[in-house]
Amino acid sequence: MSDDFGVIELRRYAIQPGRRADFARYFETWFPEAFQQLGAVAFGQFLERARPNHFTWLRGFRDMPARLAVNQAFYFGPVWKEHKPAVNGLIVDSDDVLLLRPAYPGSGLSALRAVDPVLDQDGAKGVVAAQIFKVADGRLDAFLRQSELAFACYRGRGVTEAGVLATLDEPNNFPQHPIRTDGSYVVWLGVLQDDAALAGLRPMLDAAAEMLAASGLLDGAPELVLLDPTARSRLRWAAVQRQYARAA
Repeated sequence: MSDDFGVIELRRYAIQPGRRADFARYFETWFPEAFQQLGAVAFGQFLERARPNHFTWLRGFRDMPARLAVNQAFYFGPVWKEHKPAVNGLIVDSDDVLLLRPAYPGSGLSALRAVDPVLDQDGAKGVVAAQIFKVADGRLDAFLRQSELAFACYRGRGVTEAGVLATLDEPNNFPQHPIRTDGSYVVWLGVLQDDAALAGLRPMLDAAAEMLAASGLLDGAPELVLLDPTARSRLRWAAVQRQYARAA
């Protein structure tokens, strides 16, 4: 993992019914390299299993000034101008966005190398699990201490921890893109090889969620989101998980 990207957005979009695959193909064809060229990174794109019309993606910026500069350059630039009509016409809602940071040193996301279109013709593989915790007011530090112990129980169970993120308490410096302001969140992300590995880990995920829910440190039930990487997602299962590299 890496802390090179100190500002990370978890973006969950509702897409027009039956058009999610089209949206994913548009997105992956036009946008990841455009963000990379500007100094940001699209860490990964995913299809939510439990919600068939939802597309989720993660993007990272070096810091908040970089977030403003990249978004201004991209959304007022030629790539977005050309493709905005096709893409925006498929989005029902794009306001479910968490603005996050690495929860503690070394817990940030790293970018796996891009999917090779010649050597990786089958596309990205694996399953990504995201546990999302809404933390009670004023209890973030206490929750991070307790959750770190819970997350440690996952290790050695067929999962690669991709990151642990927490709400970044900064004003939104690009108001054209709303972010959620309904409290503090902690997000754990892990990558598994397949559904068999997920089945082996699932009891630990459920037990940790139950334990943390009983801690009195949360403001709501934990959410487990299971994500299938799209074809070009950087965040995916790789035979050698150490293939992570700087993407920008």
